[in-house]
Order: sequence, then structure tokens, then C-alpha cells
Amino acid sequence: MKKKLVLIIVSFMAVILVACTEADTVNHNIDKAADSFEVQRRIVFVNGITDKYLLTIEGLCSLDTTDEKKLRVTCKVDDEQYKRHYLGLSDNVSYFVEQTDAAYADPFHYKVLFRPESIIPDIDLQTSK
Repeated sequence: MKKKLVLIIVSFMAVILVACTEADTVNHNIDKAADSFEVQRRIVFVNGITDKYLLTIEGLCSLDTTDEKKLRVTCKVDDEQYKRHYLGLSDNVSYFVEQTDAAYADPFHYKVLFRPESIIPDIDLQTSK
């Protein structure tokens, strides 16, 4: 039974990888690299009525665009140090993201990152003497 399940999973993964184009794989890998703070970006907010820049954020930044009314930008500023910005979006304020440096993304290897802290919770252990 286990061998059959493993065979089904491997077959499914092979179909997914074959269905992905080279561009899909590279885009996925660049997204993962950016979320791991490996890609230099410039995020610019523009007022669509006045055509004026409102804000620019540059650095190793990850974007969270799950909420259509706000954008969360987290930037790595030093080893183990991060800054987070919450930005509200409106019908006249938009943003664009520019990748300022080229990033290496292998089109033949799909990147999956596991964060141990999301699989194994951070546990504080307290024992008696």
C-alpha cells in the first residue's frame, strides 16, 4: 500500500513538473528567492492623480499582497534584523516593484523552501531542578 501511494505521489509530481514551462519555474524560483531576502528590489508608490512619488522602499524586501487594500513590505536590514511597513492602497495610489539586480534562477530545478519553525513549533522548555 505504501509503495502504491509513493508511486502515485511521484507520478503526480512528475506531471506537475512537466506541465510547468521554463518561465513558470524561473518565476517561481525568483519569487522564493525574494521571499528569502535574496533579491534587491525597489518598491515605488505613486499618486495616480498628481503623478508624484509618495514613497520608495529599496533593499532585500518581501511583499505580501494578499489584501487588496493594503500591502505589507518586510525588508532585511541586517543579520537577523528586519523592518516591516504596512501601506494602504486606494483607487488613486498604486505601486510598482522593480528588481534592481539580476537574480540567478535555475530553470531546471524547482525550488521549495521548508521553514523548520513552521513545521516544528518554537517550544520553550522549562524543567525542574
